[in-house]
Amino acid sequence: MSHGHSHGGGGCRCAAEPEEPPEQRGLAYGLYLRIDLERLRCLNESREGSGRGVFKPWEERTDRSKFVESDADDELLFNIPFTGNVKLKGIIIMGEDDDSHPSEMRLYKNIPQMSFDDTDREPDQTFSLNRDLTGELEYATKISRFSNVYHLSIHISKNFGADTTKVFYIGLRGEWTELRRHEVTICNYEASANPADHKVHQVTPQTHFIS
Repeated sequence: MSHGHSHGGGGCRCAAEPEEPPEQRGLAYGLYLRIDLERLRCLNESREGSGRGVFKPWEERTDRSKFVESDADDELLFNIPFTGNVKLKGIIIMGEDDDSHPSEMRLYKNIPQMSFDDTDREPDQTFSLNRDLTGELEYATKISRFSNVYHLSIHISKNFGADTTKVFYIGLRGEWTELRRHEVTICNYEASANPADHKVHQVTPQTHFIS
């Protein structure tokens, strides 16, 4: 369980760095626009639909009117479907200044409709989290494992000791590629036999023979 802190390499990237203006960093966390919010589900949220609200623009991350809090215990499980394929490079988790802040995050890729029963399996990556009250601390993913992600599950497995967990912002940084389903359609069409082609081939030799 580890996370990077190297500057400029996708580890801890601080907004105060002069070479990266705030508006530029905000664009880097634009993957929330590529989430299929209608299908996003957060399990064990105390208020239905509140889990979607933490995926918001980077410049709105400090808006504390939108947050998700766990219900029965300290765990949360976000099932995040994307509208294409994503190369995930980093994640920010912003919480409260108390023990309700998440202390561990486990990532799973491409397991749609994941449940808490599925969290027994080995995650693709696990992070020990520090308290982040301003949305500045990024955890760098292993890009080789998260280079072709169409569905991401984020399991907040525990916090710093409170009965419930509270999250205000989840930032996702990476690259998005459109799904190319139309190529399959074209391929299938070209692979199927065209009766008109056969008709031409059959008629042409006969015409040539008669003449």
